Amino acid sequence: MVTQNILTQERKSKIRWFVAVSTLPLLGVVTAFGVMPQSLTQFTPAATISQEITLPAAEAAAPAATFWRNEKMSRTDTVDALLTKLNVSDGAASAFLRKSAQAADFRKFAPGKQIQAETTADGDLIALRFTGNAGAQVAIKREGDGFKVSTQAAQVEQRTFLRTGVIKSSLFAATDEADLPDAVASQLSDIFGGDIDFHHDLAKGDKFSVIYDMTFSNGQPVRTGRILAAEFINQGTSYRAVYFKSDETHGDYYTPDGKSVHKAFLRSPLEFSRISSGFSSARLHPVLNKVRAHKGVDYAAPTGTKVKSTADGVVSVAGKQNGYGNVIEVDHQGRYRTVYGHLSRFAAGIHKGQHIRQGDVIGYVGMTGLATAPHLHYEFKVDGVQRDPLRVALPDAKPISASQKTAFENSNRSLYSRLGLMRDVSLAKLD
Repeated sequence: MVTQNILTQERKSKIRWFVAVSTLPLLGVVTAFGVMPQSLTQFTPAATISQEITLPAAEAAAPAATFWRNEKMSRTDTVDALLTKLNVSDGAASAFLRKSAQAADFRKFAPGKQIQAETTADGDLIALRFTGNAGAQVAIKREGDGFKVSTQAAQVEQRTFLRTGVIKSSLFAATDEADLPDAVASQLSDIFGGDIDFHHDLAKGDKFSVIYDMTFSNGQPVRTGRILAAEFINQGTSYRAVYFKSDETHGDYYTPDGKSVHKAFLRSPLEFSRISSGFSSARLHPVLNKVRAHKGVDYAAPTGTKVKSTADGVVSVAGKQNGYGNVIEVDHQGRYRTVYGHLSRFAAGIHKGQHIRQGDVIGYVGMTGLATAPHLHYEFKVDGVQRDPLRVALPDAKPISASQKTAFENSNRSLYSRLGLMRDVSLAKLD
């Protein structure tokens, strides 16, 4: 019994110990909860805060898109046709430009000049800009329900250009290819017209170099100036000319040694044409169908082509004359006379006794009188006798005077130097 009691006591002790060990984690948790600060178990009341905040300004709406367009005025353009080309569809603008006295410069706008227009996407006109006929910059701008015209004085400047070219078919085609203005091409023909017959003597491979000036207003070309210096190489022979003013009002073209490049007579009274019939002692007349002498040269050209006097002189005949039809005769220096036949009409103001200068337009090509097609019949008489205009020796004009020789050489040295440089560059390109 004693032994059984002892065993029972030991068993109870083990059970108590097991229970005590098993309850320790629970006591720790209770203890942890018991020592947690009370403040952490309570929520802090929410506070309401009001504060003004400056927001960034909203971006302004983008301006409505506008469009600029640039066009050239053509000879046939009306106001409305030009506005259509400029993408302007605006009845108020059309009415103002057609009727307002303030827009008179616009209605006189010269063909070939540039005009700019600013429009809305819907075609409403905002502004027009162009260079007026006097060279001033003209602006027409919309203001409210109307338009305002303003004019700014022209800003004029001179620019010098250098061009070279090679003859492939004709002088006119070569100057076009070299981007040479027609007015400069005509000057080139006049300058060397006493030495070179551009209808008869021109050869493929001939070369030319030109220095000339142009006048610009507000950046736009308004006037073609004169040739300052030029060289033409015709069939291997070089001809040079430079412009020199002998006084404030007179100037001419001279060779490097001071001789005038102008003969007293031009070789041809037309700029660009072809010879349809030469000087002959026996030719079958195309109208009379008879063999007879042809004492002149016929130049085929369209009706209306300008005919120039080949020298200074006085008109001795201006009227109708037998087979010549409308004809002009000019006396030169007493012993020379030139004849211009089959004209369609005379230049304005031409009359007997009138003094004319070399190169003046005296009439226009036609086919009056005995003629089967438009052409100019040209005669050259010496002491009353017809001579072949293509072969007769022409008298020279006056050279630089001895008193001006030094000024001439000093003035033109740099121009001749530039001509030489242009020729060398041009030849190098050809090689």
